[in-house]
Amino acid sequence: MSGEVIAAMLIGLTVLCLFMAIRQAMPHKDPVEDRLREYGLSEYIRSGGRKAEERPERFQGLERLANGFGVGEKWRALLQRSNVPMTVGEFAALLGVLAIVGFVLGALRGGPLVGVMVAGVLCFLPFLYMKQRQAKRRRAFADQLPDILTLLVGSLRAGYGMAQAVELLAREVPEPAASEFQRVVRSMALGLPLQKALQLMGERVQSDDFDLVVTAISIQYEMGGNLSTVLENISGTIRERVRVLREVQVLTAQQRMTGNVLAGLPIFLAIALSFISPGYFQPFFEPGWPRLLPLGAAVMIGIGFMIIRKIVDIKV
Repeated sequence: MSGEVIAAMLIGLTVLCLFMAIRQAMPHKDPVEDRLREYGLSEYIRSGGRKAEERPERFQGLERLANGFGVGEKWRALLQRSNVPMTVGEFAALLGVLAIVGFVLGALRGGPLVGVMVAGVLCFLPFLYMKQRQAKRRRAFADQLPDILTLLVGSLRAGYGMAQAVELLAREVPEPAASEFQRVVRSMALGLPLQKALQLMGERVQSDDFDLVVTAISIQYEMGGNLSTVLENISGTIRERVRVLREVQVLTAQQRMTGNVLAGLPIFLAIALSFISPGYFQPFFEPGWPRLLPLGAAVMIGIGFMIIRKIVDIKV
């Protein structure tokens, strides 16, 4: 084994031991607080009942470390919007493992610089997966929303209250809307007002159409009026908007795919060539002006990708 490989393995083991030491040093807390925060409650709801049994939560030290760096809340929101059943600590542990594995594998094949590149790519993959999952859930929810509003209008006209209608939606509608409305029902069971629970749901699904529905419901609660008629009109508007949006997506699909391929192909080829022929890109990282070439290429790839995405990002 070369000295660089041994040094990379020692660095990886050192980082892993550091994470484990931080985890052991951090105090444990009741995970009920995190579960209530998910439903918009920052304090315990004290109703005279028996206190929930404390259960140890894994990787709390990593979660506190992420909160200390200011990324804990962002990761928590990303996990909730993607509906990924992981805590912030578990996600931080996953990133740490991927970074160590990527660095060691890259260092074995092409040296420390390749190891850093592979580690960065592997750490980026979970974020890419969650972004795609979040976008997929958002599109599926937008497609479901007109039918959801139709069922909601029918429930209100049949004599259901708004809370009862939301419970009906949680039971009858398919995923991903079912899990979101189930969170709303659980939030109301914990004492959160319906308007606030729906607002938190709007923050998770990030749908302009649903924000319009939440605004209409909030106004009806404050001012009164015929909510079923308002929601029926909103449903018709959303159906037309969804139809136009699908047409736009079909017309711009080729351009979006072209942008993704043009941006990802140079990176994929660089990593593949580094594994096939270690040291192939070493001249680009020697002292002098050749170091500017990879930086300039990365900047131009990023600019081209953003320009293509901006062109095909047509608002409806």
